[in-house]
Amino acid sequence: MGPVKHLLRLVIIFLLIFSCETMPTYSSFEEYPAYDGNDLGVQYQPGQSAFRLWSPAASEVRLHLYSQGHGDHLIDTYSMSPDIAGTWVYQLKGDQKNKYYTFQVKQDGIWRQEKPDPYAKAVGVNGHRAMIVDLEATDPEGWSEYQRPPLASYNDIILYELQVRDVSIHKSSGIANKGKFIGLAESGTKNPAGLSTGLDHIKDLGVTHVHLLPAFDHRSIDESRLDEPQYNWGYDPLNYNVPEGSFATDPFDGNVRIREFKQMVKTLHENGLRVILDVVYNHTGQSEESNFNQLVPSYYYRQNAEGGFSDASACGNETASERAMMRKFMIESVKYWVEEYHLDGFRFDLMGIHDIETMNLISQELRAIDPTIFIYGEGWTAGSSPLPAESQALKANTPKLQEVAAFSDDLRDGLKGSVFAHEDRGFVSQKTGLKESIKFGVVASTQHPQVDYEAVNYSRAPWSPKPSQTISYVSCHDNHTLFDKLSISMPDATPEQLIKMHKLAETIVLTSQGVPFVHAGMEMLRTKGGVENSFESPDEVNQIDWNRKTQYKEVFDYYQGIINLRKNHPAFRMPTAEMIRQKLEFTDTEDDNLILYRLKDHANGDTWEEILVVLNGNNLNKTMSIPKGPWQLVSDGNRVDEQGIREINSTILTIPAMTAFILYKN
Repeated sequence: MGPVKHLLRLVIIFLLIFSCETMPTYSSFEEYPAYDGNDLGVQYQPGQSAFRLWSPAASEVRLHLYSQGHGDHLIDTYSMSPDIAGTWVYQLKGDQKNKYYTFQVKQDGIWRQEKPDPYAKAVGVNGHRAMIVDLEATDPEGWSEYQRPPLASYNDIILYELQVRDVSIHKSSGIANKGKFIGLAESGTKNPAGLSTGLDHIKDLGVTHVHLLPAFDHRSIDESRLDEPQYNWGYDPLNYNVPEGSFATDPFDGNVRIREFKQMVKTLHENGLRVILDVVYNHTGQSEESNFNQLVPSYYYRQNAEGGFSDASACGNETASERAMMRKFMIESVKYWVEEYHLDGFRFDLMGIHDIETMNLISQELRAIDPTIFIYGEGWTAGSSPLPAESQALKANTPKLQEVAAFSDDLRDGLKGSVFAHEDRGFVSQKTGLKESIKFGVVASTQHPQVDYEAVNYSRAPWSPKPSQTISYVSCHDNHTLFDKLSISMPDATPEQLIKMHKLAETIVLTSQGVPFVHAGMEMLRTKGGVENSFESPDEVNQIDWNRKTQYKEVFDYYQGIINLRKNHPAFRMPTAEMIRQKLEFTDTEDDNLILYRLKDHANGDTWEEILVVLNGNNLNKTMSIPKGPWQLVSDGNRVDEQGIREINSTILTIPAMTAFILYKN
């Protein structure tokens, strides 16, 4: 073999070696390089679109471009180039607006499934392909000029939790765009009796924040068959940074759901209502075939001892918020929702799955954008997690969380009984032994010298450093509605007694310190026909029947009155645990189902010098001694009148069964 042939052979061997696929090797996910840029996904400009995917262990990555979000319609496939910190890049020249794309990764010698970009801002029908979108073109008129409603303090918040479809789908809603984002933006809608529904109803009720059940893109609803009955709450995430297509008037055009979500937020803001989004970063709707797992296998999830998916979510997997790029994804995702959609806060599903450091970083980043953004979540998990308990964002770890609130299941189950035992009863349904749990709720889970923590149902110590870190509630989308729970646990109760217990429970929530939370429809005794968890039950179970507002108008009026009372009187909204200790004083009634407390000395600058709150959970009228008056009775369980229902001069007070009295004197 001559020298030229030998050299040529060496060159061929060299080229063959370097043309074979090479794959970085890492001994652990901690060795994966973290990318700190802010351009993951696609950066659109009229002259070009730049793509960047993070997938450090991939040997090859493809970009597929499509003319439509479904069907074949492949335009071309492009090989992406490796770049810094485990990323892959490609630039497409020309205006690519409204085209669709997917990424595909080769790892361990296997081409994995095509998937939309995890950072996708728009998608086609059913979220199978990401979309190149000009976000500015989706802004409603006046989008950049208007201001979100003012908020002086977290303690002023009153949350109202609803599902987008539930609020409008019933024929009695009077809403034209049923089940849609823009249906929630309709004004002037009425039920058959002429009473306000939807947006006007929520505004009239007096709450400050609308908490939307998951309205990002979830996977259980087939958006191509919206003429067929389908339902799901949406706790099965698919594309985290995109609105859900089934709530849009056209799920095939990725622009429409963005524009209509923005219009909904803008209209709610213009009506004085802030908007909270329920987010589900703790798990994905798929495990093996999820976007995360197909593009960066296993990285975004925690593993169990066998190396499979750990499952603290009880949904098949749990994400690993402590890993650098999952943490980055969560932080950038919530910031995107705030900056692009003007959202005012987030409720974190199963927040206990996330690590404390990540939750605090999220809080810091969001409050740097706007200090009034509110963050709260479920301070528990649905199963065991490999993340150490001391690192989890659990209710008990709330003192480690910075401006992040947790739900009080202590108060919830103290009021109505355990959500896991259907026949169990609570304080309002005459079960004894729950007095300290209710007092614990009244002081918003803070330290108070008159609460016996050994007698609190779930917590043996205060867990909230300040009242705004406690979410006070008795009912939410999970488990039975309050009306159904009371009906099941008190089968012999009369309709009048059920109403009295219902009003007593919500009165306690709305007059306790902390941040109150109202489940949509409670104000008209919402029922789901006894169905416990209706996450995939049909509309017939989940819908809000607006005829019930006509039937139970006095309940609505009462709740409206209690909400306005809270808003008008800062004594119910004290900002610090120290002030609560100084200004809120319990009186021993020597009755396990009777609570009496005073809000004294113009608490929190209230115009009323002293407020007396009496809570009778017994099924009998009760007579007790009260401090010398004269007192003005402003709420008697039937109506609320801040001018005074009647004057009480006696030091002996009789309070009806299953009733709350609120009185004041100056």
